[in-house]
Amino acid sequence: MMNGLRMLFLMSGWATGYSYKCDIVDYSRTPQALRMAWTCWLYYFSKYIELFDTVFFVLRKKNNQITFLHVYHHSVMLWTWWFGVKFAAGGLGTFHAMLNCIVHVIMYAYYGVSALGPAYQKYLWWKKYMTSVQLVQFIMVVTHIAQFFFMEDCPYQFPVFLYVIWIYSSIFLVLFLNFWYHAYTKGQRLPKPISNGISKGKAH
Repeated sequence: MMNGLRMLFLMSGWATGYSYKCDIVDYSRTPQALRMAWTCWLYYFSKYIELFDTVFFVLRKKNNQITFLHVYHHSVMLWTWWFGVKFAAGGLGTFHAMLNCIVHVIMYAYYGVSALGPAYQKYLWWKKYMTSVQLVQFIMVVTHIAQFFFMEDCPYQFPVFLYVIWIYSSIFLVLFLNFWYHAYTKGQRLPKPISNGISKGKAH
């Protein structure tokens, strides 16, 4: 699903005309504008599907995986994307969603391999690099949004949405840096043998 959303975001603007600078929301009824709006609704819906992560953790009594980062991720994205899809379904406020889809394709590929069992543990050496990709994602989002604050004239219709994106992406960056420190600097969450088909230390 995430790979399909990634392609839809690209076809709806990010690879077909967006400047990656002051891209405003297109409220017309052109095919491209409607496709972007539909893509944003699908992305918003996908956040509800991701809530099943928490449900499965609870059912399998994996309470150690229900971290503050995990809960913050799910709760914040639902609230902010309700606002985004209702008022600003398009423009530069959707850049982070496109990037997030790309990262989720990589992330779910990792979890797919980890679910195959202990015999595939040797193929999961790139877990540390997956976290690096997530960090790069938030650096790119924070940087992309930050340029709006220095533009002399950008008629983006809902700047409050950009402030919200910048704030929670900055918080995500700090949280992931903290995760990196504890996982790879202090060595508390390095990849371990898989006992139940799912690798420990899941992050978003």
